[in-house]
Amino acid sequence: MTSPAGLPPTGGGSGEQQRLKLLAVTACPTGIAHTYMAAEKLAQAAEQLGVDIKVETQGSIGAENVLTDNDVRTADGIIIAADKDVDLSRFAGKRVVTVGVAEGIHHPERLIEQVRTAPVHGGGGGGTGTSSSAGSGAGGKERSVGYKALMNGVSYMIPFVVVGGLLIAISLSLGGHTDPSGGLVIPKDSFWMDVNNIGVIGFQLMVPILSGYIAYAIGDRPALVPGMVGGWIANTGSLYDSEAGAGFIGAIVTGFLAGYLVLWIKKVEVPKFVRPIMPIIVIPIVATTALGLFFIYVIGKPISWVFEHLTDWLGGMTGTSAVLLGAILGLMIAFDMGGPVNKTAFLFGAGLIATGNQEVMGMCAAAIPVMPLGQGLATLIRKRLYTEQERETGLASLFMGLFGISEGAIPFAAARPAQVIPANMLGGAVAGALAGLAGVEDAVPHGGPIVAVLGAVSGVPMFFVAVVIGTVVTALTTVALVDVSERKRRGRSMVDGLAPQPELALAGVGVGVGVGVDSDGLGAGGGTAIAHAPAQRTSSAPASTGASEDEVLSGYLTAQTVKVRLDSGDKEAAIREMAGLLAATGKVTDVEELVAAALRREEQGTTGLGEEIAIPHAKTDAVTAPVVGFARSAEGVEWGSLDGTKAKLVFMISVPEAAAGDEHLRILALLSRKLMDTGFRERLMTAPDEAAVLDVLREIR
Repeated sequence: MTSPAGLPPTGGGSGEQQRLKLLAVTACPTGIAHTYMAAEKLAQAAEQLGVDIKVETQGSIGAENVLTDNDVRTADGIIIAADKDVDLSRFAGKRVVTVGVAEGIHHPERLIEQVRTAPVHGGGGGGTGTSSSAGSGAGGKERSVGYKALMNGVSYMIPFVVVGGLLIAISLSLGGHTDPSGGLVIPKDSFWMDVNNIGVIGFQLMVPILSGYIAYAIGDRPALVPGMVGGWIANTGSLYDSEAGAGFIGAIVTGFLAGYLVLWIKKVEVPKFVRPIMPIIVIPIVATTALGLFFIYVIGKPISWVFEHLTDWLGGMTGTSAVLLGAILGLMIAFDMGGPVNKTAFLFGAGLIATGNQEVMGMCAAAIPVMPLGQGLATLIRKRLYTEQERETGLASLFMGLFGISEGAIPFAAARPAQVIPANMLGGAVAGALAGLAGVEDAVPHGGPIVAVLGAVSGVPMFFVAVVIGTVVTALTTVALVDVSERKRRGRSMVDGLAPQPELALAGVGVGVGVGVDSDGLGAGGGTAIAHAPAQRTSSAPASTGASEDEVLSGYLTAQTVKVRLDSGDKEAAIREMAGLLAATGKVTDVEELVAAALRREEQGTTGLGEEIAIPHAKTDAVTAPVVGFARSAEGVEWGSLDGTKAKLVFMISVPEAAAGDEHLRILALLSRKLMDTGFRERLMTAPDEAAVLDVLREIR
């Protein structure tokens, strides 16, 4: 995007007025709504100020409008508006301002002014978090390095948790049986033992992956090896004489230690001939050795000592109240989900089975599944608080919980420790206390509903009561804490001057963590996440030039699919009416299936965007080609928008499954760009008839 310019370039010494040429990169964690909105606002501000600007968007379908070497060479300054890591190495020698994506949306003019005096980037590798030369201009509103690094580690860890946990659960359910001496046992050399072993490998890699990619986000590639090796050491207690490793909490510690250690080593001045081998040999070897020895000799020994004494302390409590002991064991089981605190409680309960005391293991068995079941249930209760990936992980977590695999909740705890860990502990304590009160016994060292189904538990009804109540407590507490956290965060944003302006209401609420975004580009639960506009038209889309005068959006929206007055008064009826409108084109083969697909999408989260706009949509083979309809409601339809407004401008998008990728996002992007324009919305509301509505809609380009 370029505009006439009239401001002097940064550092310009000439008295002659010259164009200021800026570059920008916008990116958000989901890569959809705010990526595009920040780009659009920067472009609008640049046009008003008479500045040339080109914006690269790093979105969900890849980087678009990519900045070339020539662009960078001739640029006077760079604006990075991002809530995720952006590689700054290509901007060496340029003035760089680095802020959060919200600043790009709400204060683009300020950023354009700040870049003129921003510090010059020194050219170090890594992303936004590692650059000391990037201007902070946002007054601390940029996402912290720690937040970005933790989210990076969690995102890479999730597939390992899901694959490992589900394979173990499947092998236990289909190939396992109870054994008083060994818990749930799978016959050696059997097919299901092989499946189990593959799952165990996934679990073994889970913790090093978390640590490694936290380190990578801080220190770039040289930090990956020390991060992963450090995570493996943290999870392997035998290396520092501990029966239980430090688990995922230890991995978070080693990830940050590795990342910052690598950053420190990079600052050390070395001879020129050594510099080429620093990132591939020297830094990884030095950092890995130093971190590994530090953990084994400095951190590991105290961990081992603490948990040995914790076991002794628990041993002295066996004669106390069963309810109190059950609550304490439940708290420990739920604290770190397979980590040292969890393992201490588990090994304590398992060790007492041989002495004839099976009640302690019964308390542990009731608490073990509460965390994954509770977190999975939370994603079903309040879908809008979770991303699509988190909701999918929640389903896997529910399945793992049934088989007593507490690690299924780790991705949630790692992403939101302050909200998830207390909720887990409360639910675990309740389940353990109820099991202790009822005298539930478990004859095998394993937990979860699977042991009850296979006959290893006595007092089965009360066992399930304890599990269910603990699960519900965890889920409700998690939802409440996450919701409170989101409200506080939004409140801070408003105090800092980042409250959405009327024309920016499409930004929705809950930017960042906690707002679900689905694959079609709209936020689940009402948080808007409209796809950013591609820099160029996709090859699959017909060019709009040459289309007949009553066609809009490449011919997908025509006079046939426009209705000035929507008759329906509720959401389902409105969707059904819109589906009938689209059917008039002859592109709908099954109206009922189209309606059902649109309603299924609504179940994932409302498509009411606020500002009296709704964009229901469906990806289904009930349509033979992309088709878009528009209708207007005078009274408004209740659509569940988070700003409380009723939908008066309703667009319905339907595409076949085969066109559900870039073309679907392109349509959403074109709509979103225009719907940010208050004047455009007003013209749509006041257009007297279909012809006038089409005249307004032709502005969409």
